[in-house]
Amino acid sequence: MSINLRDDIKPISYIKTNAADMMKYVNEHKNAIVITQNGEAKAVLIDIESYQSMTDAFNLLKMIKLSEKDVKAGHAKATDDVFAELKKRYTKK
Repeated sequence: MSINLRDDIKPISYIKTNAADMMKYVNEHKNAIVITQNGEAKAVLIDIESYQSMTDAFNLLKMIKLSEKDVKAGHAKATDDVFAELKKRYTKK
């Protein structure tokens, strides 16, 4: 996704006047719109699917970071040990 400076940066006054059109634009083009106020970028309008994908990606990165922290702290087991434990637990006796 690349920004089209003419179409993807709009002042808040334009967004207020054309909200329905802007929502249609982001949903059809999957391009975020940067909303400016007093000439400064202040917010971004994006479609819900892109937002969900971004949120999912950030959550995955957080889980990876927590996992790395656990490994560094020594709170991890070798893969072979984990599978042996699971096999023992779930093998019919």
